[in-house]
Amino acid sequence: MSKTILISGASKGFGKAWTEAFLEKGYKVAATARNIDTLNDLKAKYGDAILPLKLDVNKREDSFAIVEKVKNHFGTIDILINNAGYALNGAVEEASEAEARAQFETNFFGTLWLTQAVLPIMRNQKSGHIIQVSSILGIATLPVIGLYNASKFAVEGLSETLASEVKQFGINVSLVEPNGYFTDIWGNGFHSESIPAYDGIKKALADGHDPDTFGQVSATVPAIVKLVEAENPPLRLFLGKIALPFAKQTYEQKLKTWEEWADVSVAAHG
Repeated sequence: MSKTILISGASKGFGKAWTEAFLEKGYKVAATARNIDTLNDLKAKYGDAILPLKLDVNKREDSFAIVEKVKNHFGTIDILINNAGYALNGAVEEASEAEARAQFETNFFGTLWLTQAVLPIMRNQKSGHIIQVSSILGIATLPVIGLYNASKFAVEGLSETLASEVKQFGINVSLVEPNGYFTDIWGNGFHSESIPAYDGIKKALADGHDPDTFGQVSATVPAIVKLVEAENPPLRLFLGKIALPFAKQTYEQKLKTWEEWADVSVAAHG
């Protein structure tokens, strides 16, 4: 059965690859981007099946207007994929106020606005699937990308809560948590002004870089198609071979610390 999908951040990377895959499956796709010229090739190939729409997800009113436009054009929205986002590179101390706020405006609030906008439609139709593109860095962290880590942790908390609220309406929520992939999110030019004290940790991270830890975007296509077609989609889905071992290691360390301090914790209950 054909589905109508609204996906943000469709100009490149995951968004572009997934948009084309959905169109190949015969789905109707409303694809948003800041520059919709990047979607001209898909429009030429798939015609009316794709609706390219210019959107800056930071603007709440624009996000609500886009959702209304998609609903009026296609008649329904079955799936929302919140994919728009970017990574601010730099140590926590290095981030300016403007940089920190901008990171959350796009990665967190942009996700929130589109989510809020589609919920009345999905509640009324008693069905829907909201897919939030998070990251393994919303589960575990790496240094010198702290604001990005924090924004994805926020998306995780928001989405887990949302899932418990909207299940009663027949709406599913899934967090897609990729490990590193060969996209331009890491080399996009968003870098805080450097403080020399952090040069050592940056160099150590760069020297330890292993290309094998980065996946190929094209390899994610079967997984995302399987997710949108699932009758009972999971709350969480890792993409890539590195994410699960990284998460296991992180949670083993967390549990060890909590258990070591359990007596102190229990005593603090009163």
